[in-house]
Amino acid sequence: MKKIFLLFGASGNLGKTAVDYFLTQKYDEYFIFSRKPVDIKPTINVSQIIVEDLSKEINVDKAFQKVILGKENIYFLFSTIGGYSGGKTIAETPIEEWERLVSINLTSALLISKYFMKLVRDSSGGTICFTSALSSLKPQKNNAIYGLTKNALNYLVRSLAIEGTEINLTANAVAPYIIDTEENRQWIKDNSLMVSPKAICATVQKIFLKWENYSGEIIQEFRD
Repeated sequence: MKKIFLLFGASGNLGKTAVDYFLTQKYDEYFIFSRKPVDIKPTINVSQIIVEDLSKEINVDKAFQKVILGKENIYFLFSTIGGYSGGKTIAETPIEEWERLVSINLTSALLISKYFMKLVRDSSGGTICFTSALSSLKPQKNNAIYGLTKNALNYLVRSLAIEGTEINLTANAVAPYIIDTEENRQWIKDNSLMVSPKAICATVQKIFLKWENYSGEIIQEFRD
């Protein structure tokens, strides 16, 4: 039995930390997906795959064709993909901004879920974890479209948890408030509100270690 790890969004701020963190964990094969190359030491069990817009089904299909198949395999997928937009009321929000966030935060997640389910269906099982946001659970002023797309992502996760029972698939999401990045440190006033990328990755790994016990959860607490 092989443990296969898939990471989507590897070139983003959280994704870069996820690459470094999960490569130290004990997975048999790694498939790292990103829009541009990331700095990874070449090893025999790590495949780096450049992908195009994952809100387009043809690109998601091509991405999953790169993953090794195996009836005895167990698959672990972490998606750090996400986009943000805020600071506007609903009345001020251009429809193009809404459509962009739906594409990034929801359509790509739906397509990744679709093809991951097909992969897991022909294996011994698997688990998937998305990156949501605390604001998906607690509405905030001038943050409606971001919160809406992440709230819909939560619904997707819970739906996957229900449908996944038939194919030994579990699904969860992590929901930090503000991820600790250099960009976010320039505007945030209360550093206690931020969650380190490493803490997020460590939480995902804890879920993966007991993946059959967690499903449909939106995790809000993080520890290194």
